[in-house]
Amino acid sequence: MGLTRKQTLLKLIVEDFIKTAEPVGSNYLIQKYNLNISSATIRNEMNALEKEGLLEKTHTSSGRVPSNEGYKYYIENLRNSQIDENVKNEIN
Repeated sequence: MGLTRKQTLLKLIVEDFIKTAEPVGSNYLIQKYNLNISSATIRNEMNALEKEGLLEKTHTSSGRVPSNEGYKYYIENLRNSQIDENVKNEIN
């Protein structure tokens, strides 16, 4: 079963924030991942994720960053479990 658009955006935001430690904005996501979604739609989804407590805004006009709940949701539902299996196999 595939991810919802909101889940996909949360996954991209968390993974990008982990790499860059910079707030992630809608235009950045469109450019970096070649998304075929309007920036307004992405902002609406980001706003919904913020209301759910999964994202936070650091400043009024900045992008979003994952909240503690957002990281927790990512770990429990969105991260690539295949990577975990590969690590386990290498350890064994």
